[in-house]
Amino acid sequence: MPELRDPDHELIARAIRDRLAGFDDDYWLACDREHRFPWEFFSAMAKDGWVGIAVPEQYGGGGRGVTEAAILLREVAASGAAMNGCTALHMNVFGLQPVIKYGNERLKETFLPRAAAGDLHVAFAVTEPDAGTDTSQIKTRAVRDGENWRISGQKIWTSKALESSVALMLARTAPAPRDPARRFDGLSLFLVDLDPAHVQIRPIPKAGRNAVASCETFYDDLPVEGWRLIGEEGKGFKHILAGLNPERVLIAAEAVGIGQAALRRATEYAKVRRVFDRPIGSNQALSHPLADAYARLEAAWEMTLVAAARYDAGLSCGAEANIAKYLAADAGYQAADQAVQTHGGLGYAQEYHVERYWREARIMRLAPVSQEMSLNFIAQQVLGLPRSY
Repeated sequence: MPELRDPDHELIARAIRDRLAGFDDDYWLACDREHRFPWEFFSAMAKDGWVGIAVPEQYGGGGRGVTEAAILLREVAASGAAMNGCTALHMNVFGLQPVIKYGNERLKETFLPRAAAGDLHVAFAVTEPDAGTDTSQIKTRAVRDGENWRISGQKIWTSKALESSVALMLARTAPAPRDPARRFDGLSLFLVDLDPAHVQIRPIPKAGRNAVASCETFYDDLPVEGWRLIGEEGKGFKHILAGLNPERVLIAAEAVGIGQAALRRATEYAKVRRVFDRPIGSNQALSHPLADAYARLEAAWEMTLVAAARYDAGLSCGAEANIAKYLAADAGYQAADQAVQTHGGLGYAQEYHVERYWREARIMRLAPVSQEMSLNFIAQQVLGLPRSY
């Protein structure tokens, strides 16, 4: 893996690699097979302070930015942990950015130190079955109860809900305006307890990343104290953008990392596997696709660093974050698919691990935003083309 240009960043990357050496591909295969959360891994990363890397120092975190968080999660993915490792961490790493930027002091003091220490697990409750990508159509409602709130509704694809005690939730607190330009008004952001007396959680059987469950969650008159509202009532979509853009950046970093893990295994195999009395890597039908995958991963990583740097500098980064996510999702999946192809039939066998990378790399082309929606954003917001939906 090429060295980073910033010596401090290279030190971070090397330290993470050293920590991850104790968690090999067989560990991750076992977690995936057994649908077992990687508690040993999470505890080790929390102990070394990596979980709180992007939480401000005054709240017990590392005080670093999304750039350093991207380096962290790329290294985790590239170690072979792929999405099973990254998803165990990344809500703690980026998910509370809206609290950091817009939360009241009580919210910050209550939750940020615990999240930084790894004592608090956080889920992300935004997507709904009937809303999907169109966040303006969210139906989960938060209604006033004196100075507090009551929330009822349903969310889907809430990763880590089984392990989490709180969730960052977007709910409608006022009817959607008729004006399409204001369709996101009336959405508010809360940090809610996943109280089992009011919340039902159901894991969704899925193709991959089985160490961390994705869940349907049902909220039945969930009580939420008034101080758990993040920022301004009715401006929750604006506030959640503080988490959505870094999420795209970090997903891009993870996609690149998976691609690098797959490419490493594919090139190692291509050097030692002999057919017709020579290494298969001497055939351009294999070497060229692997070289192409390397080039695409490097380009996607550079764009990821550009987007992260803009976010950390307080600049607009919506275009850069979507471009990074788009390029990295395709590059990571292409590398994983080529790794399976390079292994031939053995690529489909679990013991070679590339089939697991392939299953997990596929997620990024769907989530947290589809490739098509990333292109819609670029077409409309960057190129100025008419809205297509």
